[in-house]
Amino acid sequence: MMAFSRADTSVLGRWWWTVDRWTLAALLALIGFGYVMMLAASPAVAERIGASSRHMFFVKQVAYLMLATALMIAVSLLSPRGVRRLALVGFAGALLLTAATLVIGTEIKGARRWLPVPGFSLQPSEFLKPFFAVVAAWLIAEGKMPGSKVWGASIAVGLFLVIAAILKGQPDIGMLLVVAAVFLAQFFVAGMSLYLVGAVGGLGIAGAVSAYFLFPHVQSRVHRFLDPSSGDSYQVSVALEAFANGGLLGRGPGEGRVKNVLPDAHADFVFAVAGEEFGMVVCMLILALFAFVVVRGLMRLLAETDLFVILAGTGLLTQFGLQAFVNMASTLHLIPTKGMTLPFVSYGGSSVLAIAIGMGMLLALTRRRIGTRAGAAGEASAPAALAAGPVR
Repeated sequence: MMAFSRADTSVLGRWWWTVDRWTLAALLALIGFGYVMMLAASPAVAERIGASSRHMFFVKQVAYLMLATALMIAVSLLSPRGVRRLALVGFAGALLLTAATLVIGTEIKGARRWLPVPGFSLQPSEFLKPFFAVVAAWLIAEGKMPGSKVWGASIAVGLFLVIAAILKGQPDIGMLLVVAAVFLAQFFVAGMSLYLVGAVGGLGIAGAVSAYFLFPHVQSRVHRFLDPSSGDSYQVSVALEAFANGGLLGRGPGEGRVKNVLPDAHADFVFAVAGEEFGMVVCMLILALFAFVVVRGLMRLLAETDLFVILAGTGLLTQFGLQAFVNMASTLHLIPTKGMTLPFVSYGGSSVLAIAIGMGMLLALTRRRIGTRAGAAGEASAPAALAAGPVR
């Protein structure tokens, strides 16, 4: 058990009394679910594909989750300035590596999104998401500083266009839509006019329609969503059957059958395994944990006066919540399928580590700091922060 006195002035002592322990507990609970679901789903998948060890995926994911936990806590120790520096360096590296996938990336199912690393397939665009959210927040906040001559918003838009071009080239339209949604949410919070929001929304709809006509795999997914009989909808059909079999309380740990036949039972469709083995009650608990992290984070941001912290936190929470929504909604056939992991629960090294960095930055930014209204009375409002600009 971790126990620190309020008089403890060590790094960990100060961290413990300033970090949002409720959000930290919710994130650790999700990581705990990740351990359980990998133990439930991965051995059957490994056996089905003829892997040398039935526990190959489980052992690797345990290593990823342990590293992710340590990484999240280490990043949460940073100051807002440290978060900004980490994001700048990380963004530059992730952008270069994401661009490199177009040249030396491994092609899987017609897409080049991964770089071959010994014992590991790196998807650098996963790291691009949280780093860009923080960098964009910094640029927008700097541009709104009184007397600032930095065209922060214009630079941020330029960087977004570069990212969009790279992701389109891979192609990874789902990732592009998530990055675009996060970027738009930050501009909206920063004070974008409703007319401009409508114009950008119109461009987004036009882009989605263009993607439908330009990319056959996008068109196929939309058709299968609207008419499951028009194509291969096997995974979604089996996932829905798993939820029906699980009912309210589930069939019991290890008693599920969907993991034996579902190709991505340990990854994109792990939520279906949870539904069959643990039932609707546990699925609702997982959903509640994601909702709690997002709502709790937004409530903490309402007490902030630093525009950079508000925008960065908004971007990180939007990304986290949107990714969870896309995964669960795809599994439940509420939206067209999209290969996107369930944060901390699905198998995937790049995704788990990138989300850990993002949540570590969120915990660092929402720590109570001396000299701010959030650290004292906690009564400051976001609208006041937008007018006052960042606290230095």
